[in-house]
Amino acid sequence: MSADFTKPEFFIDIFLQPGDFYFGDRETRIRTLLGSCIAITLWHPRLKIGGMCHYLLPMRHGNHKEEELDGRYGNEAMRLFMRELRKTKSWPGDYQAKIFGGGDQFPGMEKATKITVPENNVQAGRNLLKQNGFNLKAEHLGGTGHRNVIFDVWSGDVWLQHVARTKG
Repeated sequence: MSADFTKPEFFIDIFLQPGDFYFGDRETRIRTLLGSCIAITLWHPRLKIGGMCHYLLPMRHGNHKEEELDGRYGNEAMRLFMRELRKTKSWPGDYQAKIFGGGDQFPGMEKATKITVPENNVQAGRNLLKQNGFNLKAEHLGGTGHRNVIFDVWSGDVWLQHVARTKG
């Protein structure tokens, strides 16, 4: 039996704003535009389901309830992913994970701290994937500028356009 990775005749096209999260089936394309933010894609090759998050910061401080998860924060976006995996009775090790973003939007500008927001975001994303047992298949992180990311859930393909920014 061969796998069907062909583009469906009709599919829904989801655009994620910063802080958004989406998990869908094989009739889904998910897109976003990143700067210093991070997008994580998860894809289950057998079930042809997957999702994407677009987080701004690694975590928020203070207490909050499970039902109030906010995709603007990496740790909470990961909890949203884990909620979807429980619903589908699937496991992190069954997914292919990819991570993108963390671009410096102000190259050449003096930074107030040694570790910047983009660097914190990158480190948090890698740690979250590892801590939760996901298999990292690809990454495109750091540097400067922005990234357009398109994830085709039917095939697991992620298309990336990176526009680097020059100092000045």
